[in-house]
Amino acid sequence: MTEISQELTSLATSGAAALVQAMTTDLWSTVRDRVAALFGGDQGVAAELDQTRSDVLEKTLPDEDARTEWRNRLRRLLRNNPEAAAELRVILNELKYEEPASSQVTNQIYGNVTGTAFQGHTFYGGIVYRGGPSDGSGSVSHSQ
Repeated sequence: MTEISQELTSLATSGAAALVQAMTTDLWSTVRDRVAALFGGDQGVAAELDQTRSDVLEKTLPDEDARTEWRNRLRRLLRNNPEAAAELRVILNELKYEEPASSQVTNQIYGNVTGTAFQGHTFYGGIVYRGGPSDGSGSVSHSQ
């Protein structure tokens, strides 16, 4: 992959992440219109953006899937129309969107602590912990 295509892929990835993030804010209609303008002002694109937003808000489309879909569309747009990159950068700057430095999370527990700790993004259906002896041999089940 060339340096230019890597740069455009990175820009498309950041653009899609910012777009999906903006779907849950009061800035949505402005962002939608600006992104639709990137695609030549196509009202069909605006309608697709609104549908994606609706799906994201209703939780029928995971955020990651929405980001992937719009990343791919933005990548194709930028590949076919490199001039759109400047406007996408302006939009990202106005949204003050910055890609997180790292998605890695590190937790540490200090002191004389006993018990069970759970960490996760989303637990659907709940977690049931069946505590065992103090040696930590209890079991955990996760229901979907």
